[in-house]
Amino acid sequence: MTIRIGAHAICWSNDDMPELGGDIPLDICLSEASQIGIEGMEMGNKFPKEANALKQTLRKYNLDLTSWWFSGALLLRSAKEEFKAMRSHLDLLKAMGCDVVVYAETANTIQGRRDIGLAHRPIMEKSCWQGYFEKLNELAQLTLDYGVKLSFHHHMGTIVQSEEDIDRLMGSTNKEVYLLLDTGHATWGGADPIRLAKNYAERVAHIHTKDVREDVMKKANAENWPFLDGVLQGVFTVPGDGSVDYVEFFKPFQNYSGWIVIEAEQDPVKANPFQYVTKGYKHLITSLNQAGIQK
Repeated sequence: MTIRIGAHAICWSNDDMPELGGDIPLDICLSEASQIGIEGMEMGNKFPKEANALKQTLRKYNLDLTSWWFSGALLLRSAKEEFKAMRSHLDLLKAMGCDVVVYAETANTIQGRRDIGLAHRPIMEKSCWQGYFEKLNELAQLTLDYGVKLSFHHHMGTIVQSEEDIDRLMGSTNKEVYLLLDTGHATWGGADPIRLAKNYAERVAHIHTKDVREDVMKKANAENWPFLDGVLQGVFTVPGDGSVDYVEFFKPFQNYSGWIVIEAEQDPVKANPFQYVTKGYKHLITSLNQAGIQK
């Protein structure tokens, strides 16, 4: 697989806040994505969850499935219990030809809570990290043996949010634990996505590209906004509309093979999905070429 550019349905209809874009039919989302030149879509809440129906839905617009988020609870389960909980999820991904699962630890996340600011996100005790990583290593080996790479999604409001968290994750786990590198969550979490790319490109199995409006981010941090308040106020946008330098970000990925997914949570009333995803797609193509990566 070479580099392919996908988009997340969340650009049209939000998963964490279904009222955002809730009135946009799935066919509109897929039709517009196909017109833009998008090659694949990341699973959203309006998609069929049965393989044949999903294939027919995507095939109509000449689209593939990029991957699908799994809300993990490894903090509360053994690796074998977590793998059992993931089986139907993994089965659908395999049936759709996907070799990566988007995995985030959500057992104690505050990402969906409007009553808690991000300054109060969960912090793991240092003494607990090693046990968690041992379980994660085991789970990643189980999913890999099953034919799907576990790509860990660092995310605002979770135990893996900051640059220190990501470094600890990558430095303490086996190579079977892959990283989903998300430029937007990295930036808002205080990390440098370019540095992360340079350090971990060989273990990145999936890339989410969203840009960050720096002025909104600074206000969100200063006022301790909940994650979803930041989304509503426009902290995220598409590549080329914020502060991330995508040319420098892509340079370490000369040997990358996989999906680059546009995934900018915005209010579609304020940010027309077709216009913004088009802008993001064009910026990714230009940035990849300028980074010496032909697409």
